[in-house]
Amino acid sequence: MKYLNLALLILFPIAWFAPLLRAALLPIFGMDEISVITGLQSLWESDAGLALLVTFLAIFAPYAKTIGLALLHWNLLSPKTQPVLDVLGKLAMADVFLIALYILIVKGAGYVTVETAWGLWLFTFCVLSSILIAWITGRSLRAESADNT
Repeated sequence: MKYLNLALLILFPIAWFAPLLRAALLPIFGMDEISVITGLQSLWESDAGLALLVTFLAIFAPYAKTIGLALLHWNLLSPKTQPVLDVLGKLAMADVFLIALYILIVKGAGYVTVETAWGLWLFTFCVLSSILIAWITGRSLRAESADNT
């Protein structure tokens, strides 16, 4: 689990720059690829509050959780921090939900064409993997704690 978690330190930044979706005003025009980073750049120009929230959910929360789990795996962080790390992972999953919701809303607009891209699946994989790693880590920590008592 330690090494899969460390792989997420590389995969998350790739997912942030990978295309989440392709969008066009009309299908006859070229499709623009939108990533977490390009989406954040647009948000900062129009709505700083929402940009701050999405930055926290998409970048800070999953990366902080991954680093925290790595520190836990190498016994550099107290196991008591596990519940906080679990919450960070759930917040990152909220970002995947928001992206899916935006896609549904935009598809219903009529003149807009939206297609999901591989980055959405990579980002979702990273978030779900992180949740699974945290769950397995939590179980092993509880088992170790029960064995020590």
